[in-house]
Parts: sequence; structure tokens; C-alpha cells
Amino acid sequence: MVDGMTKQAQGVDTDLPGKPTSASRTTLSHIMTGSDTNLLGTVHGGVIMKLVDDAAGAVAGRHSEGPAVTASMDEMAFLEPVRVGDLVHVKAQVNWTGRSSMEVGVRVLAERWNESTPATQVGSAYLVFAAVDADGKPRPVPPVIPETERDKRRYQEAEIRRTHRLARRRAIKELRARRAAEDPEAP
Repeated sequence: MVDGMTKQAQGVDTDLPGKPTSASRTTLSHIMTGSDTNLLGTVHGGVIMKLVDDAAGAVAGRHSEGPAVTASMDEMAFLEPVRVGDLVHVKAQVNWTGRSSMEVGVRVLAERWNESTPATQVGSAYLVFAAVDADGKPRPVPPVIPETERDKRRYQEAEIRRTHRLARRRAIKELRARRAAEDPEAP
């Protein structure tokens, strides 16, 4: 519940009890090795993206108490290069929930494995997961309950991202429908 709004008031129908943000928050840590590098000698973006997806998937599964699949990844930002020998920490939490979907926010931090300097943020991403049943069909997820002011801000920002994702999807469908009506032979 954010600012007194219940899931019913938001148009989401669920009888599942809400879960606090902290209930599924997690950190995945991994030391980067030579096998993780690209031709420039830094860690492949794809390696970082896999860690991001793994951590976010764990959070989504924990929050929804079952299988959840990646539906989309938004705004993957690489802020600094990651090097061999860096200890990478991928921190993830559920920012927002719908009926069967969840936005998971992820921060990627890196620190030298052999130094006592603070970790630096090297990346961030937002992923949307859909909770699925044994047949791969969407299933309801518990509402997320933001606990801190930061959690509330993340929830509100996630709602804005969701609105933009839905508007973009609608606009693309409309454009394709118009083009198909104008030229049925076009691919």
C-alpha cells in the first residue's frame, strides 16, 4: 500500500496478503575472472546482465513464492567498467507488483577483491517478471508493501515506468495495424 491506496483501489484484484519489500530483497556476489572478459579486458556486459537476471529472478520467485519468468528488461545502464578481480554485488528488490507481474530493481556494485575500499555502483536495471503456474499461465502475486521512503519512491517510479511500457506497446500495435491496413502485402 502506497499513500493509503489498496490494490483494489489501483485496479488490482488479489486476496493474497501483502509482503514487505525486505521479505524478498537479496544480494548475489561473484568474483570476476578472466573467463568473464571481453576483447578490451573488462567484463562482458552480458556477464553482468546474466547476474542481474539471476538476482532479479531469485527476488521475483521469493516474492511470488513460485516460478517467475523474465518478461522484459528496462534501462540497463552500465555506469563504470568491471574488471577481472572485482567482487561484484548485485542487489535486487521488488519495487512494484501488479496482478501477476512484478518490477524488480537491481543495483550492481563492484569492489576490488583485495582492497578495503567502498564498493562503487557500476550498473542498474529494471526488470519485469511474470509469475507463472506449472502450465506457464500467469498466477497472482502478493502485493508489495514499501517499508521506507526510498521504497515508496521506487514504487511510484515503477508505476511511471509501467505506464510508459504500456503506452509504448499500444503505440507500436497501433502503428503496425495502420501499416497492415495500408499495405496488407508488407511484412
